Amino acid sequence: MLFRRRKERTRQRVRAAALAGFTALDRRFPAAALGRQLLRKAFPDHWSYLLGELALYSLVVLVLTGCYLVLFFDPSMVETVYSGAYAPLRGQRMTQAYASTLDISFDVRGGLLIRQVHHWAALVFVAAIGAHMLRIFFTGAFRRPRELNWAVGVTLFLLALLEGFCGYSLPDDLLSGTGLRTANTIVMSIPVVGTYLSFLVWRGSFPGTAVIPRLYVVHVMFVPGVLLALVALHLFLVVYLKHTQWSGRGRTNRNVVGQPMFPQFTMKSTGLALMVSGALVVLGAVAQVNPVWAYGPYRADLVATGSQPDWYVGFLEGALRVMPPWQNAVAGHTLMWNVLLPAVVLPGLLFMILYTYPVFEKWVTGDRTEHHLCDRPRDRPTRTGLGVAAVVCYGLLLLAGGNDVIAYSFRLSVDGLTRVLRALVLLGPMVAFWVTKRLCLALQARDRRRLTEGEEDGQVEQSVYGGLGEGHQALAPEESYRLMVRETPAPLPAPEGPAPRRARLRTALSSWYYRDRVEMPVTPEQRDQIAGRLAAPAVEPAEPATETEGT
Repeated sequence: MLFRRRKERTRQRVRAAALAGFTALDRRFPAAALGRQLLRKAFPDHWSYLLGELALYSLVVLVLTGCYLVLFFDPSMVETVYSGAYAPLRGQRMTQAYASTLDISFDVRGGLLIRQVHHWAALVFVAAIGAHMLRIFFTGAFRRPRELNWAVGVTLFLLALLEGFCGYSLPDDLLSGTGLRTANTIVMSIPVVGTYLSFLVWRGSFPGTAVIPRLYVVHVMFVPGVLLALVALHLFLVVYLKHTQWSGRGRTNRNVVGQPMFPQFTMKSTGLALMVSGALVVLGAVAQVNPVWAYGPYRADLVATGSQPDWYVGFLEGALRVMPPWQNAVAGHTLMWNVLLPAVVLPGLLFMILYTYPVFEKWVTGDRTEHHLCDRPRDRPTRTGLGVAAVVCYGLLLLAGGNDVIAYSFRLSVDGLTRVLRALVLLGPMVAFWVTKRLCLALQARDRRRLTEGEEDGQVEQSVYGGLGEGHQALAPEESYRLMVRETPAPLPAPEGPAPRRARLRTALSSWYYRDRVEMPVTPEQRDQIAGRLAAPAVEPAEPATETEGT
């Protein structure tokens, strides 16, 4: 009885202290109002919105495993003689970076598991960001008011690639050293300043003695700090601007329908975090990745046979391999077009397009309104075709990055395979764009037929004349709403009379984007209702200031 009373008194004191602390915080910061608003925030329940959370939880696993690995890794490039547990490499000279990686793998308890979990988490992190960006692109979730958040996401993707390359290069094994040699060649291909940049980064001739320590600082300090700051900004913008949502009954361009953050979304998100962590641990335990002991220490006079980078930079390797050997000298400087174009110009052009595409599409459509409903990819055939063409081009370049392995495995000519891949990289995206656009229009025609004829019910009907046909039933109201409530901009009207070239270009691009479409069978009344549901949120006017007595 005495212990029960003491326990109750302790509980009351803790409760009173927590209440007093919260009251003091709420008087200085709107904790109660913000907390109530955050906990009641509506989150969409569609599976595609979880792709961003996959990236977030992979980043959490990356940070936790990285904090463990940093305790044992030595980024020094000072040479030493290995005397660790891995017998095949004992007595060989290697850098401290490679030796400490071997020690983590074979001498630190749980080190190999954590190393592999870290590597798998990095692969999943980049893949989840890429898939999340594709979802945003194909559904038009980058449009106003989310252009800034799109730019933040593109920057996160760029930093993830840089972080992955730095981490991939740290062990200083033969495979990562081959990648660093390629990076050195790319830097040196930049006209005029390339050799100076190479000398600055590597602090001398390749391989130098400073690149691993510098990559280590970038990998564990600079890039993670910027990444975490941008992730916080990205999440803040998501909460402030609200999520986009798929069209459906009760969902308009002026509301957000979904499950509240607590308890529904919190429980689902916690379960997903545990599933992602568990899957990464299982992958780290049973699926070998980056076995640095099999490659051996890096030596400048050796190149690993069948060297393949991680998938997210494999497209650069493929671009280098399919590029013809074009070089020429101008004013005493050698221009290495075979390296400059695929490894410097191509990625620069890629990210420039990613950053500027929302502005470009806004300019083409002339649209300045807010958008909170997702587009179905079939309703924007040109945008969807461009996205699929980019994915096909990436896939072909990634395939070209392993042309030597493919040729060896299937006993093909490397030169012949390279020529075929070179042609596919040029023609494949164009074919993919045309096929995708035709499929989108065919799916639109199918939606129109479903609205006019209804859904097939699986029964066969016979007319009075003996003809056989399939039975149909009317679509459910929810399905009809989803098919009819869609945003399909019309092409901009052609300018009257003489117009500047910029206006004519804009009109031509707008026509190319939106002239091919299938109109849905809607009545004038339904068209007005659809326009009302797609109308942008009204901007509330600011309340006029009022004077009070005594002023």
